Amino acid sequence: MQEDKDFLWQGNDYRSLKAFRKAECIYDVTYYFAHKYLKPGDRTIDQMVQAARSGKQNLAEGNIDGNTSREMELKLTNVNRASLHELLLDYEDYLRVRGLEQWKYDDARCIKTRAFCKAHLESSVYREKIKERSDETIANIAITLIHQCDVLIRGLIEWKKRAFKEKGGIKEEMYRARKEWLRRNGYGGSNGQEELPSLKPKNNNK
Repeated sequence: MQEDKDFLWQGNDYRSLKAFRKAECIYDVTYYFAHKYLKPGDRTIDQMVQAARSGKQNLAEGNIDGNTSREMELKLTNVNRASLHELLLDYEDYLRVRGLEQWKYDDARCIKTRAFCKAHLESSVYREKIKERSDETIANIAITLIHQCDVLIRGLIEWKKRAFKEKGGIKEEMYRARKEWLRRNGYGGSNGQEELPSLKPKNNNK
């Protein structure tokens, strides 16, 4: 039986999304940072790690749920943004209350970091590099990654909104698929009414 690839398309590969790969980098950096520089027992450790996790997991869940619910897909993708902004504030707070520097946009270090983060989407690269960096530098790397990920997510949301306007929701997709199936299989009555195939079991004894 040939699979109908136009009906509830199952090709959503969230791992190939740049936003997901960057969110994974943010999670790995945050996990290291929180456990390295925050004191054991500090609730901020769990809060930061969970915000980073939510920023990654909701993007994946929304991408998969998009197969059956455009509304849920958009909702979870936006929850992803909210989680990352919560994490962003934690990094900014860490720098501010400790008298450390948050690099300005035109700072040479920030420019170099933006270029590096834009070019690298492999979380393993960050896990290795941050071992040689200070807490101030790691926090600024994380802030840069979060801003870049936010741009990608906003673009993803806009793309999904355009797709919804053009194709509609799942119910509309199901309706079109049903109409096309009826057309291909020769069903269609007078006055535009559907003539559905009989669902009664055949009696082969008669």
